[in-house]
Amino acid sequence: MTHTTVTPPTTTATPSGLRSLYLIRVAFSLFWAALVFATSASLVSTDRPTVIAAVLLIIYPLWDVIATLLEPRMAGTGSTDRVGTINVALGLATTAGMIIAVFSTIKTALLVFGIWALLSGAIQLAVAIRRRRAVGAQWPMIISGGQSVVAGATVAATSASATSGLSTVAGYAAFGAFWFLVSVVTLSIRGRRVGLEA
Repeated sequence: MTHTTVTPPTTTATPSGLRSLYLIRVAFSLFWAALVFATSASLVSTDRPTVIAAVLLIIYPLWDVIATLLEPRMAGTGSTDRVGTINVALGLATTAGMIIAVFSTIKTALLVFGIWALLSGAIQLAVAIRRRRAVGAQWPMIISGGQSVVAGATVAATSASATSGLSTVAGYAAFGAFWFLVSVVTLSIRGRRVGLEA
């Protein structure tokens, strides 16, 4: 019986695929945050979402579902695992909840967004901790996941405050983009080191 071990593709292709996906996520998050700041930053908890705000709020968790489905393929890890499936289900449930919330007030939308950010951050944190040995350079995603948990809890807890508004979630998206960009840099550095050692 012969045993074959394939290691080089894992150590080189995986960071490359993740870098590409993370760059896409950076671009999307910054573009989304810019649109929120440009069109809906003045909306506060007691306001009703405008059509543009409603579309933006629905798109964000839906995009996360798409990115979660793309990640295993771009990272070269095969099909979506159990954690990824949970994240997809959470994103779809949040999208459905947001479709209902946007017919109410910004307060309701912020509550849905905050709960989703908390739970998805916890999942991101768990995935990054699991992945740090196989892929490496996961400390930005660990920090980002932890930050998402705290930010989500804060958004949900203060959703009814008169000063809470969509500018808060735009800032959340911008910070998320920053950590994905940091991940691109750290994965690039790790990829070069692996290449030099090969």
